Amino acid sequence: MTTHPHHPRLTTVDAQDSVRIQLHGDLDHDNADLLVQEATARLAVRPALTDLHLHCADLGAVDSMGLCALLMIARRTAQAGVRLHLDDRPRKLDRLLDLTGTLDHLTAPPSTGAVKSSVPPTGPDSTT
Repeated sequence: MTTHPHHPRLTTVDAQDSVRIQLHGDLDHDNADLLVQEATARLAVRPALTDLHLHCADLGAVDSMGLCALLMIARRTAQAGVRLHLDDRPRKLDRLLDLTGTLDHLTAPPSTGAVKSSVPPTGPDSTT
């Protein structure tokens, strides 16, 4: 019997207000649900969670279902008020996210209304 060299493995580390899930192997149609289930379970049992880190350094191939899994996790973290981090992304993941137009969506810091800018607003909605 031959085993797939990039069979997925998740390693989860809990901290006081964050969770880190280390991804090892491919994130594809065969196993994308595994990551979604793990992230969703952590969100469910940790209501005070502030940050969910997905450590991607050992991530292999990512197909459309893998991308869908990342987008689903982003949606669920946003609903829970948890910040998603895609840490140590390999270049191939950044390229996929860039090509699909999801890089900024998955990696941009959350916008907050409480942050004040030193640059005055301009445009049709501004008061200047």
